[in-house]
Amino acid sequence: MSRAIAIVGAGPRGVGVLERLAASAPELGPDGLTVHLVDPYPPGAGRIWRHAQSPLLAMNSMAADVTMFTDESVVCDGPIVPGPSFWDWAQELRERGDPDALGPELAAQLRAVTAATFPSRRLQSAYLAWVLREVVAGLPPGMRVRLHRTRAADITDDGDIQIVSLENGHALRVDAVVLASGHLDATPAEEEQQLAIRAAADGLTYLPPEQTTDSDLSVIPPGATVLVRGLGLAFVDLVVLLFEGRGGRFEPDGPDGDLRYVPSGAEPRLVAGSPRGMPYHTKPHYGLRAGRPPLPRFFGPAAVDALIGSGGPVDLGSHAWPLMAKEIAWGWYHELFAGHPGRVRLPWARFAPRFADLDWDSPAMHELVTAAVPDPVDRLDLTALDRPLDGVRAPDLAALQPIVRDRIAEDLRQHVDPAHTPHLGAFVAMLSVYGEVTRLAGARVLSRGPGRATCPGGRASSTPPRADLPASGSASCSRCPAPGSSSSSARGCGSTSPTARSGPGAPAWWVARRSPRGCSSTRGCRTRAWRARPTRCSLPSSPGAP
Repeated sequence: MSRAIAIVGAGPRGVGVLERLAASAPELGPDGLTVHLVDPYPPGAGRIWRHAQSPLLAMNSMAADVTMFTDESVVCDGPIVPGPSFWDWAQELRERGDPDALGPELAAQLRAVTAATFPSRRLQSAYLAWVLREVVAGLPPGMRVRLHRTRAADITDDGDIQIVSLENGHALRVDAVVLASGHLDATPAEEEQQLAIRAAADGLTYLPPEQTTDSDLSVIPPGATVLVRGLGLAFVDLVVLLFEGRGGRFEPDGPDGDLRYVPSGAEPRLVAGSPRGMPYHTKPHYGLRAGRPPLPRFFGPAAVDALIGSGGPVDLGSHAWPLMAKEIAWGWYHELFAGHPGRVRLPWARFAPRFADLDWDSPAMHELVTAAVPDPVDRLDLTALDRPLDGVRAPDLAALQPIVRDRIAEDLRQHVDPAHTPHLGAFVAMLSVYGEVTRLAGARVLSRGPGRATCPGGRASSTPPRADLPASGSASCSRCPAPGSSSSSARGCGSTSPTARSGPGAPAWWVARRSPRGCSSTRGCRTRAWRARPTRCSLPSSPGAP
C-alpha cells in the first residue's frame, strides 16, 4: 500500500528530511511514497533564508562549511548520498553554469565568493532552492512530492491516520507527520509581557523578540535613542539594518586596511546591553594549520549512548559538561600543538595521551597545561570566554565603555590573526559537540534544575554574570550614537526591565533583540508527530546561530 508523509516546513530542515526519505524510499515506501511539503514561504529557503530580505544580511557560516548532503563524516542509519556543498555548488555554477541566471546582484556575489566568505543569505537562498530542485529531480520511482504553499493549522488523529488541517481549508491524510518548522513566532512569555506593560507605562515603543528581517524598523526615526536588550546575532542584524541599511557606509581608513564608518544621518542612537555584557565572539577568519582535529574523542556517540542508557536523569553540568569541555579543549590543543609547535614545550604525541587520561578541570590537568603551554594566551579558559567581564569594576557606564571596546577589539584581533588558530580548533570541536548534545536533548534524559544554569567553569549560578557598576547596577552597555544626536544615559541597560523615562534625550524605543524561541509543535499537535533533528551540523538553525 502506498504511504504518505507530511513535512511541515519546507526550509533547509524540511528539505534535508525529504532528501533522507528519498535515500531510504525503497525501504520506507516500497509500494509508493507521497511526501507533502507544507510551507507558506519559498520552498527550499523557507522563511529564514528567503530571498526577500535585505542584501546586507549575511550567513554566520563560511561557504566551505555549509552543505545539505551527507558524506563519509556523517553517522546515520540511512544511505550516504553525497552532494555539492555550498562552495562546490558556487564553483560549479560559475565555472560551468550560468551565474547570470541568478540576476546581476547574486551573479556578482557568486563570482566573488571564496571558501572563507560569509555569503549573503540571498545567495544561500539560491543554493537551497537548487538543492530542493535536485532532490525532487532525483526522486526514485514510485516517490512523488506535493508542495502546499500554506500553513499547517492543526493535526488530529483518525485511527492510525493523521490529518493535517491546512489554513487554505484542505486536509492531508497521512501516515506520519514531521515537524521541521524551525524557528517560529511564540506567544510572549510573562517576562516579555511585563516589559511591554512597563514600556507602555513609561511612554516607550516596545518591539518584542522576533525575526529581525520581519521587524518593522521604520517606526524608529533618525536620531532616536533606542534601548536594545541583547547583544547576540539578532543584535548584529539590527545594527546592520539600522546603520548600513539606512545609507551608512564603510570607507578605507589608512594603509592597514582599517575601515571607518561614514554615517548617513538617518541612524538612531543605540544603547545596547545584555546580562553577559559582551557581543558574541568573532567568527574565525583563518584556516586550520594542523587540519581537522581527530573528533569525536571524548563526547562522541559511544559516550552519549552511555549517558542516555544510564537509566537516570542526566545532569548537564556534572555528567555531560566535563566531557563536552574536554572535547572542545582537545580541538584547541590539537591545533596549538600540531599547528604552532614552537609555542609549546611538548610534542602533541606526548601531550595528547596525558591529557586524555586526566579529568577535566582537575589540578593535574591544570598542571599539565601550565607546564606544556608557557603563554597564558595560548591556554583555553572557557570560563573567561563565557564571562569576559567577571571581576571587571567600573564606577559608571562612561568608564566601562572603553573597557568593553578594548575587550571586543582583542577578541576580533585573536580571531583574525592566524597566530591564534586554536580558536578555530575549538570551534570545530564545538560543532562536533553540538551534534551530540542535540541527540542527548532529543532523548529527553536531561534533568531540569529550576532556576539554575551551568556555566563552562563547572559552576552553577542562578543569576547571570554582571560587571560591578555601583552607579547604575546594570550590566555593561555598548553605545552606538547617531550623528548629531544628543548624549543621554539609560540606567537598567541589559537588566530585566527598562527604567528610562520620557524627557529630552531619553529613550523612546525599547527593542528586545533575542531570536524567537523555537516551537516543537503546531497548534493542537498530537505527540505522534515527531520533530526533525539533524544528523550533521551542516547548517545553522537560523541566521543567528553560533
